Amino acid sequence: MSEHPTAAPVRWGILGAGAVTERKSGPAFQQARGSQLVAVMRRDGAKAADYARRHGVPSWYDDADALLADPAVDAVYVATPPDTHAELTLRAAAAGKPVYVEKPMARTAQECEGMLAACAAAGVPLFVAYYRRALPRFLAVRDLLADGTIGEARTVVVRTQKPTGHWPTDPPPWRVRPEVAGGGLFVDLGSHTLDVLDMLLGPVTGVASHVANLGGRFAAEDTVAASFTFASGVHGVGLWSYDVQESLDVVEIAGTAGTLRFPCFEDGSVTVVTAHGTREVLAPDPEAVQLPLVQAVVDALRGTGTCPSTGESALRTARVVDAVLEGYRARR
Repeated sequence: MSEHPTAAPVRWGILGAGAVTERKSGPAFQQARGSQLVAVMRRDGAKAADYARRHGVPSWYDDADALLADPAVDAVYVATPPDTHAELTLRAAAAGKPVYVEKPMARTAQECEGMLAACAAAGVPLFVAYYRRALPRFLAVRDLLADGTIGEARTVVVRTQKPTGHWPTDPPPWRVRPEVAGGGLFVDLGSHTLDVLDMLLGPVTGVASHVANLGGRFAAEDTVAASFTFASGVHGVGLWSYDVQESLDVVEIAGTAGTLRFPCFEDGSVTVVTAHGTREVLAPDPEAVQLPLVQAVVDALRGTGTCPSTGESALRTARVVDAVLEGYRARR
């Protein structure tokens, strides 16, 4: 693909045009500068045709290889559940198509390594939809850390709580089926937080954890307590609870001159607490929440910018998730 700034638009195909693509990601490929959404695929052809009609997409398929063989498709977005990410990425790489794959990148770090190797061998780039790396709220946190607003960062605390509700039993949602998701909601949601902390505080250098399934509602873990050290020297702890009544979503970074508090999942402001008082930094999400990252991917493919979420950065997150869950997986 040309790297000249005036290169033709990147023409995208979506593999797995399901719920996540309706608002969070799909429209971003139509709204980003230099980008077009030209084809979608679902195994259910009627649903693929309906998606194409509703979103004004020229072509639809019920077979992944047919979309990959379409000469009008320059790059693909893999939006299927995690158990197919590795296989579809390898097939896309073999077809010579750059890949933007949903998070988590795959079920395990080993699968991620295979994806990276295949894309490297094919000479195509691999990007991962850890879109918080490009959202205004987290860029604001990054800038506040960089400009010394809270002095030198010392600790980080993560609290994520979410009621599970009553899962259907035949079968339960794929997000709590380890054979599909690689684990439970910690893998699906907790990986987002771990990935953005990699961006803000540097790679994780040490992990200790306690993991359990306390509620017994499904096969995956529902409670995770972990401690981390980061390359920056920051120490952190996290508690993820998915069998409780109250929802909670807060990340707190404390430094020598102040504290930053912000949500990871809810759209909200950054609270800055220093000796001068407390203030709020407003940084709302765009309606198509993946648009800033999709724009970065398009810019990288067209040679006009770089993307902050790559296969390499997502592999680091996958390795941290593996380290947290290692003991629990061994017991299961």
